[in-house]
Amino acid sequence: MIPASLRTLLDETTGQRRAEWAGREVWLANEAWGELALSLQGGQLLHFLPSPDPATAEGSRPAGDDSHGWLWVTPTPQTLPGTIRGGIPLCWPWFADDRYADESEDHSGPFHGTARQAQWRLDAVDEHEEGVELHLSPEQRLHQQLAPRLVVQANANRLHVELITEHTGETPVKMSGALHTYLAVADTFACRLEGLPGARYQDKLAGFAEGEQQGELGVRGGIDRIYHSNAELVLDDGERRLRIARQGSDSAVVWHPGETLPADTPGEVARSFLCVEAANTRLDPVWLVPGAQHLLGTTLSRE
Repeated sequence: MIPASLRTLLDETTGQRRAEWAGREVWLANEAWGELALSLQGGQLLHFLPSPDPATAEGSRPAGDDSHGWLWVTPTPQTLPGTIRGGIPLCWPWFADDRYADESEDHSGPFHGTARQAQWRLDAVDEHEEGVELHLSPEQRLHQQLAPRLVVQANANRLHVELITEHTGETPVKMSGALHTYLAVADTFACRLEGLPGARYQDKLAGFAEGEQQGELGVRGGIDRIYHSNAELVLDDGERRLRIARQGSDSAVVWHPGETLPADTPGEVARSFLCVEAANTRLDPVWLVPGAQHLLGTTLSRE
């Protein structure tokens, strides 16, 4: 689910182009393999819609066909310098308030880090018959010792996102982070997430109380849990089964605000998303030494 104004821009796109949406520069693709939209503020992927039949797809997708978009974006995004709720925000170089890599004097950096508020540049667009690969990096230095870059691969079968961190400094750095993926669903409270039985978790809504998942996870209300697991997951919303693989992550964050909604999330669309995130959290923070790299990735594909 994406806002109507972004839907209109994609319907007016043939091939690839840059445009302005919600006061931000966005990169758009409407190709035989599917659709992609990315905001250069935050390097944030907003939309992915693969072609239903990659063997026979020709030309762009018919206007208005958004029933199988894989990502959700709020219809009321904040104005700049606020961030957009939805898509895949980049939480870097820390997740939530685990400000291990916060270089500010009083560790008062923004919630979820600095990457999602920064301006990113599109360094390369590698096209091929089956899809596209994007390479991005921040326009300005975001950390004295750490340098991030983003790789997005999209085709008619899958979406793959990599957030790569390189240590270019001289002393070890502890960091956390996440690909805060908002998945579009038919009904949040009818969703089942498969692949977590037996996994230990911390429940943020219960003061980080620890528990163990019994059976598959059914979402029936507000949830904010960090699962200590690197297992591949399957999200079933009753209409679609989406496979979720993660790389460089031993934390799976599952989040939905329930009935207590953020100001930028209208009630009529609140049950249209569920966040299932590839993350490095307090359960699996990353120590990077000089010269080392870390790759945090997520791969979405049809089940």
